[in-house]
Amino acid sequence: MTSNLSKIKPKLRTTGQVTGNFGKAKVRTNGNTNLGHTDKINISPMTTFNEYINRLYDAMNTTTDDRLKNFCYNEIKKYLIQTNQWSNNS
Repeated sequence: MTSNLSKIKPKLRTTGQVTGNFGKAKVRTNGNTNLGHTDKINISPMTTFNEYINRLYDAMNTTTDDRLKNFCYNEIKKYLIQTNQWSNNS
C-alpha cells in the first residue's frame, strides 16, 4: 500500500500579502530619507588611536581585574602589530 501524501502538490501562491520580513507585511518608511543627518551643532570627534592606546595603558595599569588586563594587553598588542612596533623579545 502506497501513501498519497507525496503526490499532493503545494498550491502556487498568487494571492495574499507580499512578505519578505519574516512573515510581517512589508512596510514603507514614510519618506524618511535623511538617515545619518543631524541638527546637533557639537558632535564630539572620534577618539584617535593614540588616545585609545593611552587609555588602554592607563586601564591596564590601574585595574586588578585579570580579564580587563588581558583585553587591554591584546588590544595594545593588536595595534602594535598593525603599526610594526611589536617585538617578540619582550
